Amino acid sequence: MGSGYLAKNPVTREWIIFAICLGLGGHIALGVVLHAPELWPWSHAGFYGLLMGLAVYVVVQFSRSVWWLYRGRQKVSDKGRPPWPTQ
Repeated sequence: MGSGYLAKNPVTREWIIFAICLGLGGHIALGVVLHAPELWPWSHAGFYGLLMGLAVYVVVQFSRSVWWLYRGRQKVSDKGRPPWPTQ
């Protein structure tokens, strides 16, 4: 597995992004529960972690889409033709 493996396997890349987002959401939920236990009970910490992880994933995917559109337009303006193959 070289450095180009993730570029050739988008399913693996998406699962890695999803797992990182779930982990980040869990850490956010843990921080919120630890700093405000009267507002966020421990009994719901797992559910909050899942919801926050999914929210982080949505934000990441939206950001990636915006970045893809930005880069695509930039490449069009740089070369005068679209970055995708024309048929």
